[in-house]
This record gives sequence, C-alpha cells and structure tokens, in this order.
Amino acid sequence: MHKVNFIELTVGAFILALNVQAQVVTTYSMDKPVTSTLIGSNSISDIVLDGDTVWTATGRGLSLTSDDGMNWINLTNAAILNNQSATTLTIRGSDIWTALSFTIIHDNTAYPAGGGLRYSTDKGASWTSVPQPTDKGTVDTLMYGHNKIPTLDIPVLEGNVTFGIGLTSDAVWIASWYGMLRKSTDHGTTWTRVVLPPDSLDSIAPSDTLSFNMSNSQGRLKLGVNRNHYVFAIHVSSDSLLWVGTAGGVNKSTDGGVSWRKFNHRSQLQAICGDYVIAIKEQQFPSRTIMWAVCNTGDEPDEKRGVSYSADEGETWRSILFSDFVRDVAFRDSIIYIATDGGLYRTTDMGTSFIKAGTVYDPISGQRWTQSAVYALEAQGDTLWAGGADGLAYTIDSRLESFGSRWKIFRTYQPVATTARTYSYPLPFSPANEAVRLHYSTQDRTARVTIRVFDFAMHPVKTLVQNAMRSGNVEHDEIWNGRNEHGQYVANGVYFYRVEIEGRDPAWGKIMVVQ
Repeated sequence: MHKVNFIELTVGAFILALNVQAQVVTTYSMDKPVTSTLIGSNSISDIVLDGDTVWTATGRGLSLTSDDGMNWINLTNAAILNNQSATTLTIRGSDIWTALSFTIIHDNTAYPAGGGLRYSTDKGASWTSVPQPTDKGTVDTLMYGHNKIPTLDIPVLEGNVTFGIGLTSDAVWIASWYGMLRKSTDHGTTWTRVVLPPDSLDSIAPSDTLSFNMSNSQGRLKLGVNRNHYVFAIHVSSDSLLWVGTAGGVNKSTDGGVSWRKFNHRSQLQAICGDYVIAIKEQQFPSRTIMWAVCNTGDEPDEKRGVSYSADEGETWRSILFSDFVRDVAFRDSIIYIATDGGLYRTTDMGTSFIKAGTVYDPISGQRWTQSAVYALEAQGDTLWAGGADGLAYTIDSRLESFGSRWKIFRTYQPVATTARTYSYPLPFSPANEAVRLHYSTQDRTARVTIRVFDFAMHPVKTLVQNAMRSGNVEHDEIWNGRNEHGQYVANGVYFYRVEIEGRDPAWGKIMVVQ
C-alpha cells in the first residue's frame, strides 16, 4: 500500500489537513509561432477574450487570433499540447491555463480521460506541462477543522477530466468531473482536495461538527455517493468569493474556499431550475452584478433544463429558457446570449422573450453549420463569437446588422490546391448523426461547379449542386446529408462522387456510409 502524505495548512484560527501529491512538471519554450489562415480544429469547447485576442480551446489544442480570424496561431504540437483536446481555458493577466483530455479504450468502449494541464506565465511564449492530478492509496482522511472526513482517492485518469479552471492571486483551482475540486498554490506541483458540502447539507464550515464522506463513487470501499462532489465549473469573483458548479447545485464560498454554502433545486423556494450546473458566469454592471448558472436536470422529476440567475448573490434565483441541453451564456451590457444543443438564443428583457438564431451560414465562403449545438459563447463589442462541433463563427449584433443575419465561419481542412484532387470527411460518416463534406478547389478561378453522388454500381443517387458559381478565393465544401433524390437515407456502403469544374477534367472521390 502506498504511504499517504499530509500537509497542515493554517487557515484563520484552525488547522486544515489535506492530501497532497507531488507532480512532475515540464517546461517547454515555444518556437516562433507559425501563422495560418486556418483555425486548428473544427471542434470548439471554450472561448476566452483577452483584449483584442480571441483564444479558443479546440479538439486539437489552442487556437488564437488577434485580427478577427484572418490569421491564426495554432498551439497543437506534441511538445506543448500533444495534439489533445482542450476542454477549458482561463486567462488572468499574463497567466494562461488550459486542461486537456483524450480517449481511453477498454473492452471496445471509449472513456474520456484527463490529459493534464498546461500553463503559461508569459502570455503563451513558454508553457509548463502538469500531469492530471491523481491520488495514491485507496482512501484518505481529510482534516476539516476538527473533523476527519473519509475521502475517496482518485488513482485513475478515466473520468478524471478537468472542465473548469479558476485563478486567484495565489492559487489555481480545477473542477474535475471524477477528480472533484482541487487547489494548487505552487503551479501544479502539489494539489490539495477542497472540501465541499455533501448532498445532505446545504453548508459547511470548519467550526461545524460533521460526519460525511468526500466521495462521488462507492467503489469497493462502499462510501456514500454525493452528487455535489462531481464538479464541473468554477468561477472566481475575487480571491475570497468563489462559485462552483456541480451535479448537486451551486456552491458559494466567501472566505476563499474554506466555508461553503450550497444552493440547489430543493434548498430554496426561489431556486435554480436544475441541479446539474455545468457553467457559472458573472454579468457585471456599474452598481451590481448578476450571477448566472447554466443548469441541466439531475435526479429530481421536477428539475428543468435552463438558465438561472441571481441578483442577490444566490439568495433567490429566477429561471428562464426551459430548452434543450444548455451549454453556455454570454453578455453584452443587458443583452444575454444562451448556447444550447438546439441552437443560439438572445434576450434583451431577462428572458421574457427570446430571438433564436437560424442556420449559421457564411454567404462569402458558402460554409454552413450542419449541427445546431453551440458549446461556447463570448461577446466582443458588437461581435458575438460562437463555437460548437462544426467550427467557430461570429455574427454582428448591432443597429446596422440584426442578430444572426450574417455569419463568418472558421473551419480547418487539408488544402487540395488543385482541381484534380478532392476528398470527403468524415470517412466513414453516419447520416443519422452528421453530414459529410466534399472538399475541393477551383484553383484560384471562379467557375461553375456540378457535383453528383453515385452508388457502387454507378447509378446516380443525388445531385448536390449543378452549375453553381464558386469563387476561386477559398477552397470549398459541399454538404451531403446521406439522402437520395427522394429524401430517403441511403443504405450502408461505398459511394462515389464526381466534381465537375467548368473547363477542367472531373475529379472523383469516395464516401463511406456506416449507420
């Protein structure tokens, strides 16, 4: 059995003993940044604004732009980010922190796993790698005031994925699904577990007499399972005022993460609409602030998906937009934007009425999102940035341009640079879950394009475009939803497509359909 180490920390008038484990950190100096006209990935999980720079956490590391997307710096290489997915991103001054994830396959089943953290203290010029925090042994006892709290150790990476990062002046805080809430005051060399209330209590303080387990899984130790110890999000209002979103509600600390009060669907008359809180945001006005909780449903039958907000620091909540799975919220003055799996919403009257954006379509490039889900939002003046599984995009929301009427879409691809080459992606694709894109180039000339899909016997299946004018300034994707001319899904198998560009020999490509 591994020996468990403890460190005693003096907090006010009491001693708090917490488990710590040293991590091996590695620092990399970044080579001269390579500028690209393409973003690094088409999957966007987080967007953070730093002045004029837009940072994105993507399916292949980080991408940033300082000129509205004309040029990108993509941090994806093996030394810095190992080409892993970035789940979240936060910036405070010159400090930048991101968390990574990857997939582990066990018995033909894919499990998300924590890929560790990366941070920079010099605006991204150099980076330090921190392993995903794990524990040794099977069970610890955390000293919380005079209380001994039995605590489940997390020795594995599976499920131990960090979805939220908060920075105070002296610490980094990470919200990890299976790994719970942790804090480091030495840039990730050691981590301490932060004690949150169990499901049975609405508040805890070190002076209380307490009897509960810090556990989100029974395992073989048969500890009590607490939904409030599955942690998704952290928001730092100040060094003393912290907000944490869990599968058990919203947790607030006014003393720097020592004492906590919990708000959930059952604990208040005017409560949050659902206990599954995956994001917490703060809307600031000159004389007040409003806290927003992105809520989804837990175990109670009367919980609802939506967004809840509080103008009195959590004492009372009002809920709006009972919609699809909610992902994020952003603000511009009194305008609120809400991202859901069903699309993007806007309200100017605190949820009394909504406008829903239509199809995300770029009239210049001809690109459009084929999936409605929006995962991340940020407002930059009149510009609203939105990210999802289909790329990054922005729309202008002003007196001259109405919300969602025009989009600029940023997607990456492997350039073909010639009319003789074409390819489809994803390969294979499942029509019930996605669309396939057929990528080609008219090679620096505007020309008419016709694209037809054929089955394996070369029978015509679908004409996607016919004599459509396409610009030579960009490479193009045409989208097929896997349906034939009669609107029916095609059968599984191999299909071919032909790209006919005016004045050029046709190019052929292959599509594989797998339901």
